[in-house]
Amino acid sequence: MSSPLVQVQDLAKTFDVSAPWLNRVLEGKPRLLLHAVDGVSFEIERGKTLALVGESGCGKSTVARLLVGLYQPSRGQVQFAGQDLHAGLKGGDSGALRRRIQMIFQDPYASLNPRWRVHDIVAEPLSEQGLVSDALELSARVAQLLVSVGLSELDGAKYPHQFSGGQRQRISIARALATNPEFLVCDEPTSALDVSVQAQVLNIMKELQRRLGLTYLFISHNLAVVRHMSDAVGVMYLGRLVELADKQALFARPRHPYTRMLLDAIPKLHDTGRERTPVQGEVPNPLQPPAGCAFHPRCPHANARCAAERPELLTLGGARIACHAVQEQRIPFA
Repeated sequence: MSSPLVQVQDLAKTFDVSAPWLNRVLEGKPRLLLHAVDGVSFEIERGKTLALVGESGCGKSTVARLLVGLYQPSRGQVQFAGQDLHAGLKGGDSGALRRRIQMIFQDPYASLNPRWRVHDIVAEPLSEQGLVSDALELSARVAQLLVSVGLSELDGAKYPHQFSGGQRQRISIARALATNPEFLVCDEPTSALDVSVQAQVLNIMKELQRRLGLTYLFISHNLAVVRHMSDAVGVMYLGRLVELADKQALFARPRHPYTRMLLDAIPKLHDTGRERTPVQGEVPNPLQPPAGCAFHPRCPHANARCAAERPELLTLGGARIACHAVQEQRIPFA
């Protein structure tokens, strides 16, 4: 088998959110560090989709920005096609690497310049990377990209405000595809869209993946979307992966208590009349995370070890799980 396209090892990102130095001195306050991502490791095979899920603030979007070079990691490494990604982005040939990795942002209302025509928005990566210089060739390439995402080549003359949310996200996808990337980081690309429009955009992304052999990191909090799009799923909680498994295995037999809690909250067709189980408790303050397992204050299976010792992400039964209760077999398999 070929090696994975993307390999992430012990990736971490810490933000200093302290008050200004003088305020800290006068008020006697310590420095405050936010561990947004704390030791995340995973791999993505070529042509496959890994989805990251979790509640808001768990670090999903920070992982996305680390993987496209918008943030520098505090610790750890990202290997892309066998190359150190962040070292490569600092090198002299960073443009060639950037062409291979693109990102689709969450909000199509904010990620498109409202003063530019659609043609200029989609053409910008081609011009900036020096891929196309001839004006006629550039127009033809932009028209081809717009058609590939279900728009008309005549839409290039319009402005973003003339499109619906779903159409704007298609423009974002066309822009991301301009440099013929191999890897797309999709940061909740459909969360701002209506459900019916979500389906259209997701189907376009699936078709583009099949036709172009794209590899996706797909970030979402919508488990129904994740089930439709992914090949493998990673569940994040307070900056760490708590479960990483094949999609079918994770939805059929969730192991980690947090994963079970998320899946139990989903309404099911055949459970009419049965009371849904809400997600219990509140996410702890990320500036003061609990000792031991970060999930233990909300976990019905927690014991003294959970409160004192942080679990490692270990391979158990074909999945990778960070949970003392599962490792000690205190939780029966679903």
